[in-house]
Amino acid sequence: MTEQTHNQSIRSAVSGNRTVKIVKMGVMVAISVALVYLIHFPIFPAVAFLEYDPADIPILIGTFAFGPLAGLVLTAVTSVVQGLTVSAASGLYGILMHVIATGVLVAVSGFIYRRKKTRVTAAAGLVCGTAAMAAVMIGANMVITPAFMGVPAGAVWQLMPFIIGFNVIKAGINGIVTFILYKRISGFLHR
Repeated sequence: MTEQTHNQSIRSAVSGNRTVKIVKMGVMVAISVALVYLIHFPIFPAVAFLEYDPADIPILIGTFAFGPLAGLVLTAVTSVVQGLTVSAASGLYGILMHVIATGVLVAVSGFIYRRKKTRVTAAAGLVCGTAAMAAVMIGANMVITPAFMGVPAGAVWQLMPFIIGFNVIKAGINGIVTFILYKRISGFLHR
């Protein structure tokens, strides 16, 4: 085998691996959007617009499999597709809030897990990601919600216990399910 043939074989393998990774990420986006369509319900009846959905589970699984930057790409693509289809009523506001909330969750979880891929770091990453998401969404809701919804910041502040609880519960449930499922399906994602 000549050096040129060897280099072409390597380039072909790398290109094929990228294509497979992109296809797998596309499947994760499709599963995420389907989950939002099929499963969504309010956690607190007093604020029924805050609906739980499991859309972050495939995104978190993709983050653990392919890294935090891939997780951010999955978040952005999923948010736009979801915002233009199954969650179209929330429009640009919903897309933006989903990108911020899930982006923080996957970035923190993914960067912690990437350092040492163990069950302990996965759990630590998911707990820290949940806390970071809840904290960031306090600020995001205080700034973005009044701007998009035309409501006073004081009204948003009165809802803050529900908003914090919602984010902790949603990210917590999705984190627990991710923790349980990831190792069971990671073999498929790494083939």
